[in-house]
Amino acid sequence: MVERPSKSRSASLRETQPPDIRGGRRRPRNPAPPTLPFDAMPDRVEPCLALLKPTAPSGPDWIFEIKWDGYRLAVHLDHGKVRIITRGGHDWTHRFPTILAAAKALPVGTAILDGEAVVLDEMGRSDFNALQQALGGRSGKRSAAEAIFIAFDLLYFDGHDFRGLEQESRRHLLEDLISTEADGGIRLSQEIEGDGPAIFAAATDHGLEGIIAKRRGEPYRSGRGGEWLKIKCIQSEGFAIIGYEKSPAAFGGIGRLLLAAMKDGKLSYVGGVGTGFNERSATDLRKRLDKIVVAQPVVATGKKTGVVWVRPALVAEIEFRAWTADQMLRHSSFKGLRDSEDEATIYKIE
Repeated sequence: MVERPSKSRSASLRETQPPDIRGGRRRPRNPAPPTLPFDAMPDRVEPCLALLKPTAPSGPDWIFEIKWDGYRLAVHLDHGKVRIITRGGHDWTHRFPTILAAAKALPVGTAILDGEAVVLDEMGRSDFNALQQALGGRSGKRSAAEAIFIAFDLLYFDGHDFRGLEQESRRHLLEDLISTEADGGIRLSQEIEGDGPAIFAAATDHGLEGIIAKRRGEPYRSGRGGEWLKIKCIQSEGFAIIGYEKSPAAFGGIGRLLLAAMKDGKLSYVGGVGTGFNERSATDLRKRLDKIVVAQPVVATGKKTGVVWVRPALVAEIEFRAWTADQMLRHSSFKGLRDSEDEATIYKIE
């Protein structure tokens, strides 16, 4: 197998990667372009969403990539005009100047790229908290010049709608547009060759968010239909904040956030989180919470004192290791607030 390097991934990950998960194509591509009719460029495409699974699949029918932790975006290019659209359909073009400049430089008239806006740490891993801080927090007004776009699908290109093509064909065409060596504002999400469980184990060893598995022969379908799977090394989900415990010694005066998930169509208390804050994020969060204070808790939490209750209007991204037997979070850590314009959703307990 031939390694397919990418400067968007850290040297440590690249150098220590086991031989059986190196990047590469399983099958040679057909150099002839597909014969397609002309299609009008859609104004917006509902994204294909990955279905969460506990284990990685095996077999030749799957393509594997790293799971990136940022904001899902679609980059629309139309003869020099660029729009950067969030998962919820909001125009955030002005908030990503580096991605905007890189998109304008692409050698294409019309295209729609599907991908993720991320800020990378020194090891080349995506850092959601760093991205949020660069954007100024939830509903912030700043732009994130350090954010880059990791492209993982090509939905439309020069007058042709590619959503009906199989995954592998779309992947080949995307690689023709964005070089595997690209290291600027738009980069290619590398395909990783190997067996799913081995790739997942390596991703876990490197402290990555997880991996994505995609069926080679499937078209692009909006929604969560199972064509794409996500397997997380570290569990991370959105939970509604229903209150906080005060602490004069903690950042922002927040000792612990109280959280809720959805269960049987209504909010259910799932415990709290007291780590993961820094002075900046906690101070901003405290200001937001104090604007939505209510007299009584919105869900039953047992007998608690010294809690400031709030409306469940803010969704926190929480990293956690496991659940207790009574469905409480274990070893949880605050990562940031999900933005409503990024389709913030509250985790559902099945």
